Amino acid sequence: MNKTKALRFLNPILGVLVLNQLLVGLSHDALSRKVFEVMHEGGGILLVLGVLLHLILNWNWVRANYLKKSVPGD
Repeated sequence: MNKTKALRFLNPILGVLVLNQLLVGLSHDALSRKVFEVMHEGGGILLVLGVLLHLILNWNWVRANYLKKSVPGD
């Protein structure tokens, strides 16, 4: 699977995981403690792993835009 296909798959999953964190966090009073822990903590771990994978796949762009060395006089 090339990078573009991987990102087309990963980006919507990241969106769903972010929405999961938001909705579960806002409705924590309506959920049982066990459901909250599984949904919020488990979703958070998956979200962090997805973000790390997203950064790895886009590392060349990150390096080119944020980690470039400044040239004196620019």
